Parts: sequence; structure tokens; C-alpha cells
Amino acid sequence: MANHLLANKSFRWTLIVATYVATVVQAYLLICWFNISDSIAWTDSVIHNVTLALTGVGVCFSLSHYRPAKGKYIFLLIYCSVLTFLWVGGCFWIMGEMFASTPYYQHWLFFAIPIRFINGWLIVIFIGMKTLMWYDMAEQEQELARKEAIERLAREAELFKLRQQLQPHFLFNSLNSINALIALRPQQAREMVLKLSDFLRGTLKREDQQWILLPEEMQYLQLYLDIEKVRFGHRLSTDITAGDSAATLKLPPMLLQPVVENAIKYGLYDTTDAITIAINAWQSDDMLHIQVQNPFDPELQAPAGTGFGLASIQRRLYLLFGRQDLLETNKNGNIFTTLIKVPQLYDKSSNN
Repeated sequence: MANHLLANKSFRWTLIVATYVATVVQAYLLICWFNISDSIAWTDSVIHNVTLALTGVGVCFSLSHYRPAKGKYIFLLIYCSVLTFLWVGGCFWIMGEMFASTPYYQHWLFFAIPIRFINGWLIVIFIGMKTLMWYDMAEQEQELARKEAIERLAREAELFKLRQQLQPHFLFNSLNSINALIALRPQQAREMVLKLSDFLRGTLKREDQQWILLPEEMQYLQLYLDIEKVRFGHRLSTDITAGDSAATLKLPPMLLQPVVENAIKYGLYDTTDAITIAINAWQSDDMLHIQVQNPFDPELQAPAGTGFGLASIQRRLYLLFGRQDLLETNKNGNIFTTLIKVPQLYDKSSNN
């Protein structure tokens, strides 16, 4: 960040133009109001204004390397006062030596010291204050950027943790199902093992993907449903529909599996009836809507689970979009509806 203000084109040009204007105005005043010769007036004006500009540059450069954490404004007042004193004293000595044979100018030069000190001090203080505010603002922006980076890393770490939790969560349920089938239906148990292998292999391929197309997610979901259909047979059927416009939309991978798993748990557990899980996807403005509906018996209670499914979706959506209204659930009679809304605001270049 050192010399950041001096590297700013706007600041440099403002300093150059201000120095030029001040030089011309001062020379004009010395010639017209104080009857000082042209050569002396221009020399006086150039030396005083150029060295004053260099003093301001020195303040910017110094403050870019050292700014006390406490009492920086008191430090600035003292520092600028010393620099202004040195500037006035140096210009007085240079002009006095150059035009020692001009008594009128020598007399005027001496009595102009207080005015020049006050004007120069105000200008140097202004530059110093501007410099402090500039660097304070730059430090605040850097601190904000660091906090945002830390929050982003923490958010990504939590998202990664949630995605990793999906694997053992589903795997444990599938192994329990396989264990239940081994004794009663060994052929279906073997079939379920093969399908589970394909499912986990597909999971590994999507490990680094943050976004996938809706058809890919539906294909991935179908693998999961094939596994569950081995377990439940004809009792489980699905009705999946998706609008043509939704085919190009994207969502986080494995977002729908916990919803469908939840629908199966509440729809098929503790009952021998057959159910149909309806999955419908459509686009509305810049939002992907996915609705999952399943029947359930309000008088029966499904076995207690980990509570991870819908809670994980709610958390993932919040971490990605900072909104709490992207997951809705509703009970209407014996139909349980889950609605997921996925804003299409991601960076499309970071798909894979």
C-alpha cells in the first residue's frame, strides 16, 4: 500500500495543476501589487510553490511508511509544523542569497514570513490530513476484504462439510437396507450393492463440482431412486417432470437427494401402501423451482432419523445465497410438499 496515494493519477494531476496555478497567481500578485520585478517575482513564485509541492509529496511519502497507531493527528500537526518551518526557512535563505543586492525585496521577503508560514502550514496540513484519510480508508478496505475472504473460506469449508456428510448419511442408510435384504432377498441385496457402487462412483466424479445442470442432478437422483426401488419394490414409484426452460438451469449437486429420502421415510415407513413421489421442476424469472410431493399418514410417525436432510438443505442454501426463504415445506391433508428455490446468480465460469 506504500505510495498508493502518490500513484493515484488524479492526486498527481491535482497537485501539478494546483502548483502551476499558485505559481502564476503569486507571480502576478508580486508584480502588480508589490511592484517587484518580473524576474524576481517569477523566481520567488516558482521556488516557493515547487518546494511547497515537494514538501507535500514528502508528507505523503512519509505517512505511507509510518503512521503512529495512537495520537496520529497530534503527530501530524507537529510533523507538518516542522516541515513548514523548514520550508519557509529554506526558501528565505535561498531567495535572500540570490537577491541580496535588492533591499526592497529583502525587506518584503522578511515581512512576508508569517503569511507564508500560515499559508504553507495550512496547505501541508491539508495534504497530510488527506493522506491520513486516504490510507485509513485503504486499510479499512483491506480489512473488510480480509474479513470477507475469511468468511468466504469458512462458508466454503462448511459447505464442503455438509456435502461430505451426505455420503456417510446415505451410505449408512443403504447398508442398513442391504443388511435387511441379505437374508430375505439375497438377489435384490446383490443388485442393490451394484447400484450403490454406481451411485458412489458418480458421487466421486462430482466431488469438485459446485454447480451441475438440472438434468445431471435428476440423473443422479434416479440412481438413488433405483437403489430405493430395489428395497421397496412396487411400493415406490416416481413421477418426474421438468419444464424445457429448466433444463439449462443449475443447482448445487446432491441437493434433491435428502428431500426425496425424507419423502420416502415419511411416505413408506410403517406402512405397506404404495406411494408415488412427484417431482416437478420449472423456471420462474431467474429462479429454479423444484417441488417434491409425497403422501403420508398423519396418524403414523416415521422412525426418528438424524434430522440432517432438510436442515442441511436449508443451511446450504443460506450459505450460498444468504437467504432463509429458499426452502418451504407445507402439509395439506395427507400430502407433504417441499419447495426448493435456487437463484441463478452463480458464476457460470466456475461450474466445474
